[in-house]
Amino acid sequence: MRTVELLLDEAAELAVREAWRRLADAGLPSQARHRSPTNRPHLTLAACPELTAPIRWELAEVAAVLPLPVRFTGVVRFERPTSVLAWALDCDFALAGLHRRVWEAVASDSPPGTLSPFHEPGRWSPHITLGRTRRAGAFAGRRVPELLPAPPLSVRLTTLRSYDTETGTLEVLEPRP
Repeated sequence: MRTVELLLDEAAELAVREAWRRLADAGLPSQARHRSPTNRPHLTLAACPELTAPIRWELAEVAAVLPLPVRFTGVVRFERPTSVLAWALDCDFALAGLHRRVWEAVASDSPPGTLSPFHEPGRWSPHITLGRTRRAGAFAGRRVPELLPAPPLSVRLTTLRSYDTETGTLEVLEPRP
């Protein structure tokens, strides 16, 4: 699979990494424990089997609108197949529109049934993951928000990238010249 992700500006990335460190120091699941050199705070927009030429063409247009200002809205927890602790992002008009464009690009040239329903517009919950584990309820009932630094007031989403889950390689998706 190939993800389509947005990276954060430097100040926001440092704040997320500080949250990761604090969770790890408290013995809680944290993205700080994910030692891959490709591990960076990011916002996942979609995932598809392949970045075909038509998908790349559309994503280059999306990359041209960056940077995009957004704001954090607080701590959120998900219980999917895994327990996730994250900072939620406000899905304002601009972010929702950018996400819809990415979704339409990947859906336009991907085989039916290959896209995650969690990334569908209307179901997608924009967030930056702080910690994740397979243990159900790992963050429930804990006073986790007190451990975390306050998220930055202003954030800019700066770079569109793709991660290949099979090869572990990253690719920055640039706007067309």
